[in-house]
Amino acid sequence: MKFNKWTVGLAAVGAISLVSAARADEKMSQVQTALSNTTISGYVDTSAMWNLGSQNGGLTPKYTPGGVNGDGFNLNAIDIALDKPEDAGPWASGYHVELMYGPDAVGTPSIGNVRQAYVTLRTPVGANGIDWKVGVFDTIIGYESSTDGANPNFTRSYGYQLEPTTETGILGTYKINDIISVSAGMANSGTAGAVAASGNALAAGPGNPAETQKTYLGSIALTAPDSWGWAKGATLNAGVIDALNAQGAANAGNTWYYAGVTVPTPISALKVGSSFDYTEAHNATALNHSDDSSWDAALYTTYQASDKLSLNLRGEYLDDGAAQLYAAGPGGTRHEATEVTATVQYQLWANVLSRVELRWDHVGAKAYNATAAGAGPVDENAFLLALNLIYQF
Repeated sequence: MKFNKWTVGLAAVGAISLVSAARADEKMSQVQTALSNTTISGYVDTSAMWNLGSQNGGLTPKYTPGGVNGDGFNLNAIDIALDKPEDAGPWASGYHVELMYGPDAVGTPSIGNVRQAYVTLRTPVGANGIDWKVGVFDTIIGYESSTDGANPNFTRSYGYQLEPTTETGILGTYKINDIISVSAGMANSGTAGAVAASGNALAAGPGNPAETQKTYLGSIALTAPDSWGWAKGATLNAGVIDALNAQGAANAGNTWYYAGVTVPTPISALKVGSSFDYTEAHNATALNHSDDSSWDAALYTTYQASDKLSLNLRGEYLDDGAAQLYAAGPGGTRHEATEVTATVQYQLWANVLSRVELRWDHVGAKAYNATAAGAGPVDENAFLLALNLIYQF
């Protein structure tokens, strides 16, 4: 074992022993070896938002996950991730830790700013092995990601807001072949409303489900092969999440159904996509059980005009019968909403994603703005102009 002069000098005056120094050096080498394949990445997400014509006296749409950003300048989120990916071995392992801060942070409420933290494991089952995630991980359904900048638009869709964002449990994924991949898992059930993560164990007490009852996850992903010509690489994803959560009523919870497709076109720069979300909210009493539902359909187009410039358009329709996003109107009126979002994305600076976005929301029953404190909403329409800057590292 070779020691540096500083270590030898400390040993000479009796401050340390060379045996303990050797052990410490060996432990440090083990740590360095364990971290040698670890990578760090993340982003800082900021925006400037202007609600055109808003009187700031009433509800505005939940443009971002936190739903609190409005007129003015905003720090949306700071995201930092550590990764040690699996290698090609049959018993490979790794991990992913992701911390998210800011008003738009998503994750498990009970453990602070942890968005994801899971161990990855591979078991040599079948031709390709099963890859496992154990811990806290992003939901398996949805067209849009919780990662800012990974979506074609700055603001989130209604569909994203209907879905859970985070699960705490175990998920196994098996790639059958280059076309078909399936995932299945089990997670804890949530303790809050429809869009909350199913991240906590259930509370005990009368009217709540047993703690042994869990959330069940399943999904399938299909990818078009090269033989499909211009449509090669097209993807179809579908999934179901069935969850119970402690809402103070027996068997209360939600079931989410999702399907989404992304398809290239004969025009190489143009891609189109669509998604469908259906949320069944189970509202139960001791004597009666009823189901309410909300559903959303969305269309996406992306035109990659150049390496740096893309034009993105989204339109969607929401039938919010379960009042997941909008409270019921007078007399229990179901809210039906539409939105159209146009986004110009350009990379002017290195590592910086720059976007300008215009969004229009329309709700049949008046849902936006108020002329005075305590007054009801007076507008059916809301307009947003936003600038979004994300530094990615």
